[in-house]
Order: sequence, then C-alpha cells, then structure tokens
Amino acid sequence: MPSDSALPVSSSARRPPRRVGALTVGAWIAGLLVALPVLGVLAQLANPSGTAWRGMIATVLPGYALNTAILMLVVGLGTAVVGVATAWLTTMCRFPGRGLFEWALVLPLAVPAYVMAYTWTDLLDFTGPVQTALRHAFGWGPRDYWFPPVRSVGGAAALFVFVLYPYVYLLARTAFIDQSGGALDAGRVLGNGAWRNFHRVALPLARPAIAAGVALALMETLADFGAVAYFEVPTFTTGIYRAWFSFGDRVGAAQLSAGLAILALLLLWVERRARADRRFHPTTRRHRPLPAYRLTGPRAALATLACALPVVIGFVLPAGVLIHFSILGGDGQWGARYVRLAINSVVLAGLAAIVSVAIAVLLAYAVRVARGGPTVWIARLAGIGYAIPGAVVAIGILVPVAAFDNALDAWLRAAFGVSSGLLVSGSIAGVVYALTVRYLSAASQSVEAGLQTITPSLDGAARTLGSGAFAALRRVHLPMLRGPLATAGLIVFVDAMKELPATLMLRPFNFDTLAVQAWNLARDERLAEASTAALTIVAVGLLPLILLTRSIVRGKGA
Repeated sequence: MPSDSALPVSSSARRPPRRVGALTVGAWIAGLLVALPVLGVLAQLANPSGTAWRGMIATVLPGYALNTAILMLVVGLGTAVVGVATAWLTTMCRFPGRGLFEWALVLPLAVPAYVMAYTWTDLLDFTGPVQTALRHAFGWGPRDYWFPPVRSVGGAAALFVFVLYPYVYLLARTAFIDQSGGALDAGRVLGNGAWRNFHRVALPLARPAIAAGVALALMETLADFGAVAYFEVPTFTTGIYRAWFSFGDRVGAAQLSAGLAILALLLLWVERRARADRRFHPTTRRHRPLPAYRLTGPRAALATLACALPVVIGFVLPAGVLIHFSILGGDGQWGARYVRLAINSVVLAGLAAIVSVAIAVLLAYAVRVARGGPTVWIARLAGIGYAIPGAVVAIGILVPVAAFDNALDAWLRAAFGVSSGLLVSGSIAGVVYALTVRYLSAASQSVEAGLQTITPSLDGAARTLGSGAFAALRRVHLPMLRGPLATAGLIVFVDAMKELPATLMLRPFNFDTLAVQAWNLARDERLAEASTAALTIVAVGLLPLILLTRSIVRGKGA
C-alpha cells in the first residue's frame, strides 16, 4: 500500500537499457564461468540417450516425477509457513524467549540433511526409542498400533521442512527488519490491527525475500540425494545417481540433471514473472523503529511454542542423538586430526562464501543496471547449479578445468620448458569453483532481495553526482546491503561446510574435510564413529550462524 515510506514502482517508469560497460562485461565473464559446467550438462540433451534412460522413462520416471512434485509442494508450503511465522514473531512481537529464538531458529542450517535423516530414523523407526517406549508403556504388540512411517515421502518432506525453513526465516527476518516503521504506523492509522498490518503491509513488502527463501529451499530439495536415499524415496536425483553409477549411462544421468536444471530455471522465471510489477521500495532513507506487539498469557505461550518446535525438531533432537552416539562410541582418532579436518572445512567454506557473494553482487547489480538483455539470462543460468547434484557439477567441472590445465601445461612446456601440472583440478581452487557453481544461487537470492528494497532513485542520484556504476555500488549500495550480504555469506558458508559429493570428487590428494570423514565412516557402517565428524560439522557451523544472525539484527537496531 502507498505510504510515507513505501510506494509501488510501475514497470512503465523503467528506463531503457544502458550501453554495455565494464560492469556488464565483468558480470558476463563471471556468470559464464560459473554457468560453464551447467551449460555442459544442458548440452547433453542433444546426445542420443542410452537403453537405461529409455527403460527409466517407460518404468520408473513417472514415480520419480510424482515424488519430486509432492516433495516440492509440501516443502514450499511448509518452509514458507514456518519461516515467515517465526520471522514475524521474533521481529515484531515481544514474548518469553524471543531473544533466544532470534538466533536459535537458524541452528537447523548447521545439521546436514543426511544426518537429520539418520537421527530421525534412529528415533522413530520400529526399533527406535519412541516406538519402543510406546509399546512398553501400553503393552502393545507389533500389530496393535499404527505409527506414521518415517521412510516415506511424507517423512522426507517433513524432514526437509525443518531442515530448510531457516532459508526463509533468515531472508524474511532481514526483510522485516529493513522495513521502516512508517508503513506499519500508517496501517495502524488506517485501522489495521496486528494481523491486517502483517497481511496487507509487511508481507507484500517482504515478498521478494520470502520468494527467494522458498526458491532456495526448493532447489536444495531438488538436488538432495543423501536424505531421500536413506528414506528410500525415489526422486529425480535418485534416478540421476542410479543412471550414472548403477547403469553407467552418463548421458542419461546428464539428461535427467538437465531436466532438473530446466525445472529450477522455470521455477525462478515463474516466481519473478508473478511479482514483476509488484516491487516495493522505501522512498526515504530515514528508518523509523518498528512497532512492537507485546504478547501476554496464552498468546505469549503459543508464540514461544511456535518458535520452540522448529528448533527442537530441527536441531535439539538431532544434536542430542549425535552426542549420545559420540559418547557411547565416537571416533577414537578425535584430536589433532579433527582440528585439521575442521580447518580444511572452514577454509573451503570461507573461500566459497567470499567468492560466491562477490560474484552474486556483481551479477545482481549488473542486472539492475542493464535492466534486461543477455545479462539477465546469464545471471539466471549461473544460478541454477543449486538444483544439480554435486556429483554432476563435479563432472561438469572436470572437463573444462582439465582442458584448461592441459592447455596451460602444454603452453608453458613449449614456451618456457616448465610444467604447471594440475594447477586447478589438483588444488582446492577446483573445489572452490565447484562450491561456487553449486551455491551461487544461495547468495544471489539474498543479494537480489536486498537490492529490491533499495529505491532506484538512489542510482540516479549517484549518477547525477558523477559516480559511475562501480563507485555507486561501493559507496551507496554495499553499505545498505550489510544485512543481505551477511545472510548470503552465512548460507553459502554453512552449505559448503556440509557439501559432500563435489568435495569428495575434486579435493586434492590427502585433503579431507569433516563431511568426507563422516561419509567414509558411515559407508563402512561405523555410524557411532561417524557421529563425531557429523557433530563437529554442526559445532563448527554454530558460531558463524550465531554471529551473523546477531549482526543482521544490530544492522537495523531491531
């Protein structure tokens, strides 16, 4: 709604595209480098499919499609409801425990989905403590009661909701904090209560951020393999791994991956088209404090319960199971080796976060300046690696990276008589490249949502004062994007800490991470020992989660 602090921007007021400058060219180069492995996967659509692929189309592909559609529907709705509700409560309401929940609600991001699958199964299976306690308490036999099956589409969907809702929570909370209290005060003057103010004012203003968070959750669901495989739920990703590793049909696997990539691109296009003419920007840089709704009695208790349940289900219970297993029989090599593994994981995740956020800012701002044309499509292509399984991204990277290494080595030998060896594919640079391809979309969604809250009039003011595109970005936009940039870095860092397939395939010799250690032990059915590495992944990810979440709050003084 129009007010003193927010006005809709009409699409008819947009200016014509500007000439191609250094910013646009730099964005094209960065975007195409990131999109190169994805383009290689998409190119496989032109190759003839094998017998395994044709057999899958006739038999199991419809089941893959149905399960994937159900997961996306439930995860999209579930993460939106949980993420937006908790973000609004912790931003606008005052109730017991609010200060704790502000940062605790992001903790499920530190738990890998495959670890959640293992802990949930251990808790809720027939032989787990929950069903065992029920049978002992009521004297039931195996056929005397019904219990929801954990290894099912519904169980996998519930797991993804409680693992992935922090994407929506972080972006929605940042958007709510960035809103000025003037718009909400205007709603109060017009007679809006708390609910109508949320529904008619705050929610439309935060829609770009909410849509970005849901898109991240859906793309993570599309690309997941470990959790759905453990829950025995066949999806598109399951088919990719089966075609690749079981049937040896790399063309069929790549074609399935291309289907996932196209689905992710379509998802982003539909969402952006839906809100193309409904963007809202603040019309003043003065930030009025947000009004606070103080809850008491049953309302306060319900708010506390609504925020506590996601934390307990998504973090406390899995962490408790990991601690239990670690105490009973953790890895006997705990010590200096785990310190080195943690350092390796932090270095990789930190480099991936820095590179991904830098490229995301470059691409998002270039799209804002160019206002259309090839820049938009290059940015979209660069961002769909999030929906492609890590192993497929790794294979897509190996081909161009190996070609670059071989060409560079041949040139150095011919020109100087020296060999460069495996400069990229044999170093952590190749892993960082893969992580950037995989998680650039996670950074881009946050950065784009943040840029959409900055009024375009500031761009014009900067140009009037003689600032070029880079100067305006550095002096005007980056200071106003501290919250979204912190959110983007947080998401990429934590995701990269948990990533396994690409790291496993591209890491240098004798360079392991916590995720690789956990996988090696779990593959040998040494689950108690694997709990130590999994618990370390969670512990290492906690500090940046807490610090960055608090920095978002301090950025606006919420």
